[in-house]
Amino acid sequence: MNQEQILAQFGPREAMEYDVVVVGGGPAGLSTAIHLKQLAAEHGKEISVVVLEKGSEPGAHILSGAVMDPRSLYELFPNWKAMGAPLNQPVTEDVFLFTTETGASRTPNVMLPQCFQNEGYYIVSLGNVVRWLAQQAEALGVEIFPGFPAAEVLYNENGSVKGVATGNMGIGKDGEPTENFQLGMELHAKYTIFAEGSRGQLGRQLISRFKLDDGRDPQSYSIGIKELWEVDSERHTPGLVLHSAGWPLDNDTYGGSFMYHMENNQIAIGYVVGLDYKNPYLSPFEEFQRFKTHPNIRWYFEGSGKPAKRIAYGARSLTVGGLLALPKTVFPGGALVGCEAGYLNASRIKGIHAAIKTGMLAAQAAYEAVTSGRQHDELGAYPELFEKSWLRAELNKSRNFKQWFKKGRTVATVMTGIEQFVLGGRMPWTIHRAKPDHVYLKPAAECKPIAYPKPDGKLTFDRLSSVFISNANHAENQPPHLTLKDPSVPVNINLAKYAGPEARYCPAGVYEFVKNEDNTDRLQINAQNCVHCKTCDIKDPTQNIVWVAPEGGGGPTYVGM
Repeated sequence: MNQEQILAQFGPREAMEYDVVVVGGGPAGLSTAIHLKQLAAEHGKEISVVVLEKGSEPGAHILSGAVMDPRSLYELFPNWKAMGAPLNQPVTEDVFLFTTETGASRTPNVMLPQCFQNEGYYIVSLGNVVRWLAQQAEALGVEIFPGFPAAEVLYNENGSVKGVATGNMGIGKDGEPTENFQLGMELHAKYTIFAEGSRGQLGRQLISRFKLDDGRDPQSYSIGIKELWEVDSERHTPGLVLHSAGWPLDNDTYGGSFMYHMENNQIAIGYVVGLDYKNPYLSPFEEFQRFKTHPNIRWYFEGSGKPAKRIAYGARSLTVGGLLALPKTVFPGGALVGCEAGYLNASRIKGIHAAIKTGMLAAQAAYEAVTSGRQHDELGAYPELFEKSWLRAELNKSRNFKQWFKKGRTVATVMTGIEQFVLGGRMPWTIHRAKPDHVYLKPAAECKPIAYPKPDGKLTFDRLSSVFISNANHAENQPPHLTLKDPSVPVNINLAKYAGPEARYCPAGVYEFVKNEDNTDRLQINAQNCVHCKTCDIKDPTQNIVWVAPEGGGGPTYVGM
């Protein structure tokens, strides 16, 4: 039964009216809602704001390294320290390594570009920061609906965005309503702000519908994979920030590691791989596991009196195209903020401050529009405010960062050093990017298979045991949220030409090729494993896989990530 048939039988949907609807309860969405309420209180006005969050609670689906620049948090809450914001561990030391298989060379601190200097910043659990922001939002009168993913954009007759509809609940695998069926609801707004994060389902539709990326470079993405560990205090240096580039990736593949020493003897360690990699045999998950065996890294987890313990795992895509790939961020009735648009600064490996700042800028534009009696038009003040902001200046300094990596790590390292260290971000040139990530994948016949070592279960692990500690869960009897435009493509094209890359690029073991009784191949989709990283939606070489929001509350439940 399709949506039209469901509405014909069970409709109409209940509708709720708001001044502003915010889709996504991450730092960008919550900052939008908070600043709207702050502006209203400051001017003695009333403005109704609701935030929809697909996770079971704010922060449940949030994953980031993360080293946080508090600049925009100071703008949102100047007294955030006294308010108890969970920024507890200041950065105490920066280390950058270039790794080979057996050793590493450290970049002298005096030669570190400004983008890798983190003095004055904090190592945080972004999930905890988001939970704190949600508390502040609710205290200001923002309504937050967790477990309600926005599944559909609603439009007015003139084509402007009217709001969104949440997904239906209680639909069985066969697409038919079950005895637990509940019709989704509509949320109408004068303006709808989309803050779904990297590769948002509705944001992708809006960019296509309104041609927001016309004239921009194709967007680029990476996958970030992260583990949280408890280690012996002898191997723990509170505030240490370590990044690396090099082994195990080859010189032509963008990527690198992070290791952040948090409070309470915890270490956040992770690996980032650009999704424009070429070899279909590459597995970002396995590259991360292999990286941990490097002698300079495994020391932190082995050989001390107290065994280290892995306590959490997760993965998420990052939108890293930067300023040159930034789409138009407004359209009739709404706007894109945070990583939905792509404001992350890849050279600094930071996006939280950008998410908060863009949420505030969009809130200012929406507040002025609502209080002046406008609705459903373009919030032109938002991009104008961005163009005048410190964030725009910051992103402009690193506009070529990701583009240089198409010329290899050596050229990228040299040119980033020149642009950031020598020129201070004042470059007379701009490097453009021509192709989206998925087209870079080469046929398997042109590439060398990669033999990855088996996990030892102590330092390195398989994907299924990793997914287990992500607390990923989806209702078993629901339609798959990993959809195929053409079910024949995975075997006939992806497996035949590219050796089935979806079985390797997914960090959660969602995709596997299995044999039928007649010895033919088929793609099995284990949707219950999905951690909502969106890698499949991005990297599938034929763009045949489309990620859609599952039933409310489904997905990972990250703790401390």
